[in-house]
Amino acid sequence: MTQLFSFGLGVGTHNQKQEWLEVFYPAPVLNPSAELAAVAAKAAGYSEGNQAIALNAAQVSQLAADLASVDAEQAAIAKSFADSKQPLVATFLADDSAPNTTPEAYLKLHLLSHRLVKPHGVVLDGMFGVLPNVAWTNQGAIDLAELSERQMQARLSGELLDVDCVDKFPKMTNYVVPGGVRIAHTARVRLGAYIGEGTTIMHEGFVNFNAGTEGPGMIEGRISAGVVVGKGSDLGGGCSTMGTLSGGGNIVISVGEGCLLGANAGIGIPLGDRCTVEAGLYITAGTKVSVLADNGDVVEVVNARDLAGKSDLLFRRHSQTGAVQCRTNKSAIELNEELHKHN
Repeated sequence: MTQLFSFGLGVGTHNQKQEWLEVFYPAPVLNPSAELAAVAAKAAGYSEGNQAIALNAAQVSQLAADLASVDAEQAAIAKSFADSKQPLVATFLADDSAPNTTPEAYLKLHLLSHRLVKPHGVVLDGMFGVLPNVAWTNQGAIDLAELSERQMQARLSGELLDVDCVDKFPKMTNYVVPGGVRIAHTARVRLGAYIGEGTTIMHEGFVNFNAGTEGPGMIEGRISAGVVVGKGSDLGGGCSTMGTLSGGGNIVISVGEGCLLGANAGIGIPLGDRCTVEAGLYITAGTKVSVLADNGDVVEVVNARDLAGKSDLLFRRHSQTGAVQCRTNKSAIELNEELHKHN
């Protein structure tokens, strides 16, 4: 068998039409060994391409037995699936092409949150079209068309069906909690976020899918889809990063290492290393910026996009004229080590 891009054994949820609502992969595999791929393919009846194959009890038992001498972790997962009352799936990705099914999309989201790939490291084109909009409740994922019935069933049983949110993406921590992180409000981090070790996400911090942090860092603002925050950078309370889904177009916004975005600041351009954006200042690509010399004289006026990716810059607004200015950032931003301890 040719090399697979990814493989995962998953347990998920169906609606009444036996359609997938979500899938949990305990231990997704990136570039599985030829032995693992061959054994899993034989037991599941896989031949080629990208496929999500529903598993029956006999296939699960066969997988547990055959994987024992090949991959102990995957064998243990298959063994734990033996008494499952939920639908089971073996998902094979022969290549990194756009996902065509819900199990394929969930496998890629798991790869990101398990830190097996970094943001922009997998193809997610068209994913919104294959992910169902789901009611996420204290009883798991529920199809919206079936929600009223389930709410009535719960009430008649003297219970309350608590709907946490209605979304295509669940919260990451219901699927994986990466090591060495602190997340104050777990509902604000979507599955598919990449959260690097040493990252602290405070209550108002938000991290979208296919985005995240290298860590360590303090996140009190919004990391939009596609945005990556570098090592040692802090995002102040209420600040914003413009993602590809929120007006950034095809520009990939990123924050370099050792940067600081002040409270309620925002960026629509990528920042290099050791940059600072003062509180309340939102910079878009077309913002006119006065570049200052060391003596404070204006050297030139440029569009902010002309400064994209450059390091050691301080962006500020003149307190009297309101002009946006940029000068060399002479102060290094150092993380408070006490705030970023996770053990």
